[in-house]
Amino acid sequence: MDLEAKKAATLEEIRWRVGRALDRHPLCRNVQFDVVSMPRSKKANWTITLQSVPPEALWEASDIVADIQEAYDLAIAA
Repeated sequence: MDLEAKKAATLEEIRWRVGRALDRHPLCRNVQFDVVSMPRSKKANWTITLQSVPPEALWEASDIVADIQEAYDLAIAA
């Protein structure tokens, strides 16, 4: 049983949260990314494509994105 449900967030909210989180990490400040909507699954309905990731920042950037994906679900447009 999922004790804590994911919070719904718009595409812009997710983009803002990921950007802020990456900017806070010294190795990830220059990482470029895009939020990609995908078909709904049990785990997520959005993902991030990372571009221009320095090799030393790859694990940190991936962990940051994974943490945000665990907390937020892309809100379905009405």
